Amino acid sequence: MLTQPKKTKYSKYFKPRQLPQSSTQTHNLGELTCFALVTTRSGFLNGRQIEAARQNIRRRVKREGKLEIPIFPDIAITRKASAARMGKGKGKINHWVASVAAGRTIFLLYGIDAEQGIPALQAGANKLPLKLKIYQL
Repeated sequence: MLTQPKKTKYSKYFKPRQLPQSSTQTHNLGELTCFALVTTRSGFLNGRQIEAARQNIRRRVKREGKLEIPIFPDIAITRKASAARMGKGKGKINHWVASVAAGRTIFLLYGIDAEQGIPALQAGANKLPLKLKIYQL
């Protein structure tokens, strides 16, 4: 199921023109064995891309452990029909994207051992268009 907001303040927003700025986030996870998929470059992730990576990770770990997704696609991207003439307003919402800064965590995988968790996150990273790193926290 694709993720998108149930309700937004405005139905259509301006398209994002810049990449998001780098963030410095720290993780406080305690003594749990945890693996994180972290971006090394800024960019935008589509709701379909996030869902494809999530499904791939869940299949690899055979639905064991806990998977957290701290990002959410909340920016609407609109498109007009290809044969539409100029004018007559803004197009319909085509898809939703999440703005991801460099150093931001995309997936957190808890309670699973390294020989099963790292290949699963690597398989999920192959579905995403950004450069990613896997960290063991």
